[in-house]
Amino acid sequence: MFKNNKTVKLDPNTTDTLIGEGSIFEGKITSGAGVRIEGQIIGDIDCEGDVTVGERGTVQSNNIVARNVIIAGVVNGNVQARQKLSITSKGKLYGNISAVSLSIEEGSTFEGTSRMEGGSDSAILTETKEAVAAAAELSSTPDNRQIQEDGAAPFKVW
Repeated sequence: MFKNNKTVKLDPNTTDTLIGEGSIFEGKITSGAGVRIEGQIIGDIDCEGDVTVGERGTVQSNNIVARNVIIAGVVNGNVQARQKLSITSKGKLYGNISAVSLSIEEGSTFEGTSRMEGGSDSAILTETKEAVAAAAELSSTPDNRQIQEDGAAPFKVW
């Protein structure tokens, strides 16, 4: 009678979860869309969309994983952004980060290590092919041939 087993796919471009100012949430949040935090969260966040920590928001977490992460409040913990991580001028991040793109505004606080992950595999492959082609072109220039003919060590391309 009340059984409706249809799975609804959420749009990651929308915000479906709001932790409001004055609210405290303890536990893990998993969301297929975006999450906005204006209150306090103690726990991990795994989000298909974007995570926004507002100016009054605080997060105490081992790990935040999301498409884009915007920090205007305080985050204690590691952050992994599949695309862009932004720390606004009032944002504070105490933890390690991994992101494709990173933006840290003047006045913000970041204490930790950063790791820039590559974008799509096709973009990396294209850049690698271009670098190899440029190196091959460079190694075939007359100057490099002259150096090799003089008995100096040949130019290597990796």
